Amino acid sequence: MSLVVFESAKPVHCAQCRRGPLRHLVREAGVPRCLDCADLGHLVYLPRGDTALTRRAREASSLSAVVVRFNKRRRRYERQGILVEDPALARAERACLADAEARARRRERDRLRRAAEDTRFTAAFAAEIRRLFPGCPPDRAAAIAAHASVRGSGRVGRTQAGRALDELAVTVAVRAAVRHVDTEYDALLMAGVPRFAARARLAAQIDAVLDAWRIPPATADTGPEDQDQDQDRDRDRDRTAAAR
Repeated sequence: MSLVVFESAKPVHCAQCRRGPLRHLVREAGVPRCLDCADLGHLVYLPRGDTALTRRAREASSLSAVVVRFNKRRRRYERQGILVEDPALARAERACLADAEARARRRERDRLRRAAEDTRFTAAFAAEIRRLFPGCPPDRAAAIAAHASVRGSGRVGRTQAGRALDELAVTVAVRAAVRHVDTEYDALLMAGVPRFAARARLAAQIDAVLDAWRIPPATADTGPEDQDQDQDRDRDRDRTAAAR
C-alpha cells in the first residue's frame, strides 16, 4: 500500500508546526501536516510524465509516496507525481539516459501501432453509425466517429461500450453531435440556460433529425433503359392477363 500525499489547491497550514501555505501535505487523524512533520521532508518531487523514470525511481527508493490532487470537475483524486529519495532519482535518471535511444524507438513503434488501431476503430465506428442511421451523410458519420473515438478523450467512443460498438453508445455519440451541430444548444448554454433544461427544450428537434437519419436515402431515379424495361414488363403482364 502506497503512502499518499495531497497537493492542496487551497492555502493550508500544518497543524503541528503552523507552517504554510503548504503545496504538499499529509493528513493524519484528519488534520494536515507538512512533509517535515510527517517525516517525508527529505523526499524530492518527481512530476508524472516519464513512465520509465517514475517506475525506476520508485523501485530504487526505499521510501516513496504518491502525490494526488482532487479534480473538482471529475470529482476524483488524480495522480500528479511521486515523492522519492534523491539518490534513487539520480540512479533512475542515469539508467534512463543509458537506454534512451532504445526506449525512443519502442515508443515510436507503439505510436504507429496505436495510430493504426485508432484508424481501424474510427472506420468501424463510422460504419456502425451508417448501419444504424443509413440516412446520415457519410461525411457527418466520419466526423462523429472521429470526434467520439479520440484516444484518451474520455468520450463515449472510448468507453468499454463504445469500443464494443454497443448500439446505445453509438446512438449517444450521434445524438451528442446532432445536439451541438444541428441545434442552438451551444447558444442556449452561452445564454445561461441550464444544461438539462436546454436538452429538454431541444429533445424533439434532435429526435426528428435522428428519425430522419434512420430512413435509408431514396433510390436514384430510373434512367431511360430502366423505364423501357418497366414498360416491357407492363405489356407482358397485360398480354398474360388478356390471354386468361
